Amino acid sequence: MVTLVARHVVVSGRVQGVGFRYLLEREATVAGVAGWTRNTAEGTVEAVLEGPPSGVEDVLGWMRRGPRGAVVVSVDVTEVAPRGLTGFMIR
Repeated sequence: MVTLVARHVVVSGRVQGVGFRYLLEREATVAGVAGWTRNTAEGTVEAVLEGPPSGVEDVLGWMRRGPRGAVVVSVDVTEVAPRGLTGFMIR
């Protein structure tokens, strides 16, 4: 049985208007990670990642760098309970 982990993530900095969510969707899909992402009114990008620990860690590593044009200032990660999410969507 595969162990799943889930994380709630908030990324601050220059992370809107640089393709962050679209490239995050690609990274998550390649890593076999489910969940969602969205821009917030505060100017951050919020996401929930759920999948195997190694896949979630790979995506978190990417989020700490972000795409070209992004300036990631902070990444706040909170452990949450897996909910059986499937696929990855941009909200």
